[in-house]
Amino acid sequence: MPALVEAREIIAAFHGMIGKRAHDGLDSWIARAETSLVSSVCNGISKDHGAVLSAITSPWSSGQVEGQITRLKLVTRQMYGRAKLDLLEARLAPAL
Repeated sequence: MPALVEAREIIAAFHGMIGKRAHDGLDSWIARAETSLVSSVCNGISKDHGAVLSAITSPWSSGQVEGQITRLKLVTRQMYGRAKLDLLEARLAPAL
């Protein structure tokens, strides 16, 4: 159980770094996370260190765009094989 508590603390620390846009603790976070249950996440972050650093420090986000894409894919999958383009358009038109 202590390993799960440590993993939760490590994830909370990373979440805090993102929320505060504080990149100065990223290297120490990686060193701490390498030996924990979240080591696979840590390996991915280490491999793409520059992109993660930019994501933490940049004020720009693609969250709104990604949310719209996810919503469109959900609607498309729900209607797969049931309708043609006209029904899809009718279903999405009220949102636009």
